Amino acid sequence: MSTPADQIITALRAGHEELAALVRDLKEDDLLRPSGASEWQVSQVLSHLGSGAEINLATLEAARTGTPGPDGDFNRGVWARWDAMSPAEHAAGFLASNERLVEAYEALDAESRASMRVDLGFLPEPVDVATAARFRLSEFALHQWDAEVAFNRFAAVTPGAVALLLDQIGGMLAWTSRPHELDGRGATLLVRLHAPERTFGLRLGEQVEIVDAPEHPDGELVAPAEAWLRLATGRLGPQHTPDGVLVTGSVTLDDLRRVFVGF
Repeated sequence: MSTPADQIITALRAGHEELAALVRDLKEDDLLRPSGASEWQVSQVLSHLGSGAEINLATLEAARTGTPGPDGDFNRGVWARWDAMSPAEHAAGFLASNERLVEAYEALDAESRASMRVDLGFLPEPVDVATAARFRLSEFALHQWDAEVAFNRFAAVTPGAVALLLDQIGGMLAWTSRPHELDGRGATLLVRLHAPERTFGLRLGEQVEIVDAPEHPDGELVAPAEAWLRLATGRLGPQHTPDGVLVTGSVTLDDLRRVFVGF
């Protein structure tokens, strides 16, 4: 019977293979295209994913061997080295670095996947392998979309990743939202998602938070779950909004786009 860690590691492998298939065929001009991340070219997305894979691998290896994890100086050194690379080196480096990270996760046996604790450096306590891998999957799946949408405006986050990340969005909203964009207006929306199905409330006020489904909402958001994931992380611009996204009531879809700035 598969565990959450198994499922997330499988999704990391699937995402890597999908993005690697694209990256291997990219030319210099392709790497310089604007990505779905507003301030980055495709090569910069790959640099971010590649350097992140290198830091994640060092963190995972420290947990596996019981040695101190990478510190701020280590991370800054990695970023500086990747910043100095050419676009072609970003692509080649991503392919190698992310492959090593996925292989390291795959190499963990069942006991390690269940019992090992990973110090990510930015949380109060070490976390289990499933949580550490889920953080990486969240970063990877969304930046995978950033790269792929440069070549296909109908690109979507991989369905397997959506299902694994959907219930984690609430914990991200403090970092991905700007409630002041509503100029003091408040609202509680009923959110109804499909593929997979979810129903809950979205409270917009001094902060943005997931709450129980309201009996008397101020409006409603109906959308594919994949579109909600991208909306909540600042990736649902008008040109990238699929059919089936509907917002009614006191808040508009453009309002929500301003609130959710993403990362």
